[in-house]
Formats: sequence, structure tokens, C-alpha cells
Amino acid sequence: MIDLYTAATPNGHKVSIALEELELPYQVHALSFDRKEQKTPAFLAINPNGRIPAIVDRANGDFAVFESGAILVYLAELTGKLMPQDAKGRSRVLQWLMFQMGGIGPMQGQANVFFRYFPERLPSAIDRYQHETRRLYEVLDRRLGEVEYLAGDYSIADIASYPWVRIHDWSGVAVEGLQHLQRWMAALEARPAVQRGLQVPRRETNDDRAVKTAQSMLIR
Repeated sequence: MIDLYTAATPNGHKVSIALEELELPYQVHALSFDRKEQKTPAFLAINPNGRIPAIVDRANGDFAVFESGAILVYLAELTGKLMPQDAKGRSRVLQWLMFQMGGIGPMQGQANVFFRYFPERLPSAIDRYQHETRRLYEVLDRRLGEVEYLAGDYSIADIASYPWVRIHDWSGVAVEGLQHLQRWMAALEARPAVQRGLQVPRRETNDDRAVKTAQSMLIR
């Protein structure tokens, strides 16, 4: 059993999608940023950096793994799926995985911050990160004009990039004119495992909150 510590973010969705694709049993532990649960001593013992996602593999001596890219590699190697076994194939997957980890994630993450959350409106910062994110999308588009998936076959490289690219609107970055990227996005969106992974953690409904309220009243 895998314990998944996560939240509804692109990095969190990478791991839940991978777990669904690999059909591995897992238990979800949804962390609240508002309550700073990612900074508790218990979670810092799992991930010293205090970020999601993280996993604990209960079947492997309670082995903890943090950093979303490292988790994807661990799960792929654990199962022998979503990453080729030959050196060249494995390298292609890792190259595109690192492209996401070192490029798309940081640049689009900063685009999100300055476009949506930063207390001051800084056009130069917004333009810088949106333009760089779009440039990285264009790199993906050129690659996807040559192959069906980023490393040739569907792999953790695709799983790493898709949760970020799918929220391009939230970052203020357009995908118009990137026909190969759009084709790839539609292909991943249609995968049942991707659809399930994007629902993790399940969003709390009004009915869920009502049940919790009733339970708390009974406890009192």
C-alpha cells in the first residue's frame, strides 16, 4: 500500500495520475495549506522540504519519497512500467521529465504567482514568466510534431507535464497555434486513469461538510 500525501495541485496530480495508471493501491492523505499541515513535524519527517506530494511505501519498509519527479521515477521502477528499461529509452524519459521539473514547473509556477496572487501588479514579471512558459510550450509542440508522446511511448514524462499544461489559462498562457500540443492534451484528457487522478484528492462537497458538522456535534 502507498500512502499519498497530496493536495489538488499540478504536482500532486502527477503522482495520483501515475498511481492510477499503474493500478497501485494507495491511500490519500489530503493536506490543508490553510492549516499549514505540510509544515507539521509529522509531515516534515516524510518530506523535510515541507511540500506536497510525498509518498510512503508501506510494503517497502515504510520508505518515504518526496519531490514529484523522484516519486514518478520510483513508481515506474517499482512496477517496470511507464519508463523503458533500455538506457536510451530511459534517458529520453528522464530528459523530458527534467525538462518539466526544471522548466515548465518553475516558470509556470511563477507565472501563476505574479498573474494571480502577488499583491502588486508587476507587468514586467508577468510578461517574463508567461512568455517563458509559452516558449517552453513551443518546445513541447515541436517535439510532439515528431512523436506521439514526449519520449515516444506514453510515460511518466507525459504525466509530469500534463497537469501543468492543462491549467495554461490559469497562468494566462495561450496554447493557440500549438496544434501538436493540443492533440497531446486531448489524448491525455481522454485517458480514464488521468481523469481519475485529477479527482484526487476529492473535493469536499456541502454534503461532506454537513456530515462532518453533525459528527462533531455528536462527539461533543
